[in-house]
Amino acid sequence: MYGIVNRAIEDLIVHHHGQEKWEAVRKRSGVDIDFFLSNEPYDDAVTFQLAIAASEELKQPLSEILIAFGEWWVLKTGMEKYGGLMHAGGDNLREFLLNLPMFHNRIMLIYPKLTPPEFKVESLGDRLMDVHYYSERDGLQDFVYGLLQGLGKMYQENPSITLLQSRNEGATHEVFRISW
Repeated sequence: MYGIVNRAIEDLIVHHHGQEKWEAVRKRSGVDIDFFLSNEPYDDAVTFQLAIAASEELKQPLSEILIAFGEWWVLKTGMEKYGGLMHAGGDNLREFLLNLPMFHNRIMLIYPKLTPPEFKVESLGDRLMDVHYYSERDGLQDFVYGLLQGLGKMYQENPSITLLQSRNEGATHEVFRISW
């Protein structure tokens, strides 16, 4: 993953828990990188080590850390770093979700070495959709759940999000049902 992801984890922890707690997380993770360069790729293991260490250091389940990080990614990192792209995604939650499959194509112009996930969206009604999430990376379904929650907050909606299927249960990909 690119350094911007690891910097966002750092920002989230520092914002909510302070610099000392971030230093404790970094130390616990075994990651000996003092500063993440946003446009540089890092091994995915670094990101997972940081998330696991945050879970342990903050005494919160990893799923809660990843959900909070997903929300933070949309509401803070996404809006600050890619505000134009975020706003170009649509005028409401429905439009953004329908445009989601094309979002990473635009991001790849900024990060050419990106290995993005793939999203397919099924509209089941005006306020009901299934979002199919395909990724080479395992273990990020809670992060995606948080992303979807963050998008709901961005558009001042309160979506209900249900995980319908998961690779953890033998499926080929995750499917999230979103209603609002």
